[in-house]
Amino acid sequence: MDPRTEKGYAVYRGLQRPLVFRSLKGRYIYWGLGCVLSGFLAAVLLSVSVSFLAGGLAQLLLTFGGLSYTLRRQRRGLHPKTRARGVYLVPFRWRPRPGLFHHNPHQP
Repeated sequence: MDPRTEKGYAVYRGLQRPLVFRSLKGRYIYWGLGCVLSGFLAAVLLSVSVSFLAGGLAQLLLTFGGLSYTLRRQRRGLHPKTRARGVYLVPFRWRPRPGLFHHNPHQP
């Protein structure tokens, strides 16, 4: 786009790639951040109310459990997919119409 010939402003459209932070891509960054923050919040609440050990254990379980779940979900893809197991036989029902693929030079 030549700014001398066209009116308007050039718009930066980005790199057309998802945002990546420590192997988390796109919306999974927010999922990972939510896991870390929920682990921290649980650690603070349990440390104050129960014991320091319970708070630390809750932080480890929630943070690493949530991050491993997030990484597994990211690896499977953005949308859920059904994984059918087994062998499926699909019947063949297509029959070519006469004259569709075979050219007869005697017919107009």
